[in-house]
Amino acid sequence: MLKIAWLPIYKHPLPEGHRFPMEKYDLLPRQLLHEGTCTPDNFFEPEIASKEIISLVHDPQYISDLNNLALDRAAIRKLGFPLSAELVEREYRITRGTMDGCEFALKNGIAMNIAGGTHHAYTDHGEAFCLFNDQAVAARYLQQKQLADKILIVDLDVHQGNGTAEIFEGDDSVFTFSMHGAKNYPFRKEKSDLDIALPDGTDDPTYLRMLKDTLPVLIEDVSPDFIFYLSGVDIVSTDKLGRLGCTVEGCKERDRFVLQTCKDVQIPVQVSMGGGYSKDIKIIVDAHANTYRIAQEIFF
Repeated sequence: MLKIAWLPIYKHPLPEGHRFPMEKYDLLPRQLLHEGTCTPDNFFEPEIASKEIISLVHDPQYISDLNNLALDRAAIRKLGFPLSAELVEREYRITRGTMDGCEFALKNGIAMNIAGGTHHAYTDHGEAFCLFNDQAVAARYLQQKQLADKILIVDLDVHQGNGTAEIFEGDDSVFTFSMHGAKNYPFRKEKSDLDIALPDGTDDPTYLRMLKDTLPVLIEDVSPDFIFYLSGVDIVSTDKLGRLGCTVEGCKERDRFVLQTCKDVQIPVQVSMGGGYSKDIKIIVDAHANTYRIAQEIFF
């Protein structure tokens, strides 16, 4: 069974004053349930990750400052969210959802998180709506538990995974691959193990050709025993924070290729949702829902 981490908004409210549409975290599970792609049994509400697990990646002082709401004004501005105890708790739960998803993926081939993809969180600070780096923490969790040795992170959000790149810089046990818009945030990019920076307006055929030419070879060369996939849908042309020219159908084909490849090579994959900021919320929800529809089709 496909297992999906989800934090119901009525129990875990998002901070007020956010600058981009967050309704998707509530609307997406409703859509998946309404259309029959998922049932309530597919969803689980994660507990809070331990500080010890978070500290496998993040600096203890940074964790302490978050817990005590003691970040300075400049650090809070970088987050893009007003800092609150509720926000910090939510980030702990998002990270635990990705960790638990890894356990499910080892059993079922795949697991997903309706949140996560917080790839702008660095070792010692957060930025761009990311406090903890959920997939980085989960990668370290897998290694600590000796559930995985070599890990591949496939980040296809339109924005480079700069925090992920910084966290695993010089670490041969985790290979970071980011395919993103060249002129998108972050404007000063870190160095992933493999970066593919795409020009403005990149269309479906160009995007898909580059991905299909890269991913199978990368998997063969890296030989991972676990894959993390960040499935941001901000590559579509309607996205307010993206600059690429892909369609929703092209984004769907991207997801199909990534997930089918993982299935074919029998490597478990954990999927975190990542970005999506089109003006029309229907486009965002449909594009994200495609990832879950395809996961059900391929794996179950």
